[in-house]
Formats: sequence, C-alpha cells, structure tokens
Amino acid sequence: MADADSSTPSSAPLSAKKENLTPIGSKITELNESRSELLNRIQSLKQDLQNWRSKLDTQVNTYRSELSELKKSLNVEVEHLRTEFQELRTTLQQQQEDVTTSLRNLGDVSVESNEIQHQHPVESSDKEDADKAKKDGLTEEKGNEAEN
Repeated sequence: MADADSSTPSSAPLSAKKENLTPIGSKITELNESRSELLNRIQSLKQDLQNWRSKLDTQVNTYRSELSELKKSLNVEVEHLRTEFQELRTTLQQQQEDVTTSLRNLGDVSVESNEIQHQHPVESSDKEDADKAKKDGLTEEKGNEAEN
C-alpha cells in the first residue's frame, strides 16, 4: 500500500504541472498574437507618419515657392513705385523751379513797370487829360446839338 500511496502523490504534481502548462501555452499564444497585432499597428502608424510627413513637405515646398514668387512680384512692384515716385519728385522739382523763375520774372516786370511809370509820369497825366478833354468835347457837342 505504501507503493500505491507513493505513486499517487507523484502523479498529482505531474498532472498539476500539465494543467498549469496548458494555460501558459494559451497565454503565450495570446501574447504572440497580441505582439503581432501591436507590431502591425506600429508599422501602420509609421507608414501613416511617413505619408503625413511627405504631404507636409510637399505643402511646405509649394508654399515656399508661392511665397518666393509673391516676394519677387512685390519687389518688382516696389521698385516700379520707387521709379514713379522719383519721376514725380523730379517733375515737381522742375515745376517748382519753373514757378520760382516765373515769379522772379514777374517781379522783375513789375519792378520795371514801376520804374517806367516813375520815369514818365507826364505821359499818364497827359493821357488822363486827353481822356478828360474827349469827355468835355462830347459834352459840348451834345450841348450844341441840343441848341440846334
């Protein structure tokens, strides 16, 4: 009987080990499957990230190109405006010089006119006298006509 008793305890730990091994095997299988799924997800995320970076790089290059063209266009327009403003400034300076010259000439003419009037004051009084005589003559003629 001792043999029977001794065989029972030794067979119990073996069967317990087999029962414990079965859940560990299924756990390992589950973990391997889970690991595979995670690796697939990581690969998918890496691919998505690469696609996103590629699209972003394309957009950045497109925007840089557009900005470069806009900058060139803006520089051309600014240079055109500078040229126009310089021409306008030159024109205004020329006009200012012309007006200044005209005013100087006008001032010279008025000074000459004043000098002429001061040199020949008799002429202007003679002219006034002649105008007055004409008026008086007309008045006398009208008076004579009225008498006749």
